[in-house]
Amino acid sequence: MLLVIVDTIATLSGLGITAAVVLYFVAQKFKVYEDPRIDEVEEALPAANCGGCGFAGCRNFAESCVKSESFEGLYCPVGGNEVMTNVARILGREAITQDPQVAVLLCNGTCENRPKTSHYDGASTCAITSSVYGGDTGCQFGCLGHGDCVEVCDFDALHMDPVTGLPVVDDSKCTACGACVKACPKNLFELRKRAKNDRKIYVACKNQDKGGIAKKSCSVACIGCSKCFKVCPFEAITMADNLAYIDADKCRLCRKCVTECPTNAIIEIGFPPRKIKTEETAQANPDKTENKSDNNY
Repeated sequence: MLLVIVDTIATLSGLGITAAVVLYFVAQKFKVYEDPRIDEVEEALPAANCGGCGFAGCRNFAESCVKSESFEGLYCPVGGNEVMTNVARILGREAITQDPQVAVLLCNGTCENRPKTSHYDGASTCAITSSVYGGDTGCQFGCLGHGDCVEVCDFDALHMDPVTGLPVVDDSKCTACGACVKACPKNLFELRKRAKNDRKIYVACKNQDKGGIAKKSCSVACIGCSKCFKVCPFEAITMADNLAYIDADKCRLCRKCVTECPTNAIIEIGFPPRKIKTEETAQANPDKTENKSDNNY
């Protein structure tokens, strides 16, 4: 009996040793080498894991930075140029800088501007509502107001305004991660270049209906009249699908388009109050405009 026990123990020990040796050589043959710089780059990142860089998380972004030969297509919007400079220093490369951006809502269809024509009693999410229902107003392109964008913002940069029924972006907290852009089923959010003093000029409308129909559903809708396009001295405005669009890279914030828009569809933010021209001033300087000093960022 004792001999049987000893033989059993010896056999099992032999099998264990053999399996360990086999596993060791297999592990050595198929082991994956991980560059230690990946950990260094990851530590330099803000650890937001927001996906704004286009990757699943900061770890995946760090791996791509280390494995890629250049930083083309690689940028951390949350950390910005400072973080990318640190990453470049770790990897011994030249940093790529970008203009800071901020999210803007391309809709001004407030409760006052866009009256309701029906009542929706289904699931209170923009994603579901958009798939089964056009909206409770005459505009099929505007904000649905359920706050999907607010839910996905990890930086508390968005909140719903109970008066207007629209989401509001807090520029001081927005990191341009792009989560709201992806979450909005109406494609109403856009990342635009952040200008000095957070000044912005953009067309707050995505209604592609013709002028009369768009104006009927929303009092501040773009009617595609092209007046802003004709007055822009910097060729920053294009017309397509009955809509005007202002290119933030070309716009010099002169504000000529704002005063030209007949429906107030163009939003201006961050500017000082406009000077009121007196009758005498207007007669003495008929060719001067009130916004001659707003051409700088």
